[in-house]
Amino acid sequence: MMRILLFLATNLAIVLVASITLSLLGLGIHDGQGGMNLQGLLIFCAIIGFAGSFISLFMSKWLAKRGTRTRIIDQPRNRQEQWLMETVADLAKRAGIGMPEVGIFPSRAPNAFATGWNKNNALVAVSEGMLERFSPAEIKAVMAHEVGHVANGDMVTLTLIQGVVNTFVMFFARIIGNFVDRAVFKNESSGPGIGYFVATIFAELVLGILASIIVMWFSRQREFRADAASAQLVGAGAMIAALERLRAEQGIPVEMPGEMTAFGINGNLKNGLAGLLMTHPPLEQRIAALRNGNYR
Repeated sequence: MMRILLFLATNLAIVLVASITLSLLGLGIHDGQGGMNLQGLLIFCAIIGFAGSFISLFMSKWLAKRGTRTRIIDQPRNRQEQWLMETVADLAKRAGIGMPEVGIFPSRAPNAFATGWNKNNALVAVSEGMLERFSPAEIKAVMAHEVGHVANGDMVTLTLIQGVVNTFVMFFARIIGNFVDRAVFKNESSGPGIGYFVATIFAELVLGILASIIVMWFSRQREFRADAASAQLVGAGAMIAALERLRAEQGIPVEMPGEMTAFGINGNLKNGLAGLLMTHPPLEQRIAALRNGNYR
């Protein structure tokens, strides 16, 4: 559950800084008569929106390592690390991807994550707590789940979805900003006034939160697909056992930076409207899907 929120946080920061800077520069978005060049605005928003997503994607592995203090296994120090490397190598080969970097991060909570900008340049990491308390079969199933994320190209798909979301959030935020500037602040000059910049930034934040519901929905769907990949690689029984073990340890707080929560296999659950911003479906639903054979 660690991948998405880090990606979103980085993406939001990049988009906000870039859009504010370029808005101040103008770039021909306003037509000089109080209106907007909508075609130019859409192109402008698409360039900035997709740029933010792709920069986040290319930075994802570096940020994940730093955010979780992951130690990469270059040379195994013991039998457990040797087994982990061999297990990931076998899973990667069977999934048809390049050998990812393998790491361990300090956390007593059971968790694992995978990230990276393409299938042959990924990172798979597991927490110390999971290595200590989970059985080898359960750890292998979790690693297969993470390898499934890589093989499914989830981060690239997320990047494209986020790029589209960024584009339309920025596009409509600027239309709203221009309307508020003219109708509420009564700006009659040929260029944008202070009302435009204030309303645009506010609208961008609000619309960005609403648009995150779409991204989080995709995030929940990708968990079912990664569970299915694990079931195909190691068997549904092993993945169900791993999820049951995660459910048994739900009382242990997820010890990851808040922005990393969406990257791992395990995370905090929310109810009500907050549930729309969940990165993962409830464990019960994931277990039921596997038991019903929905992974074939």
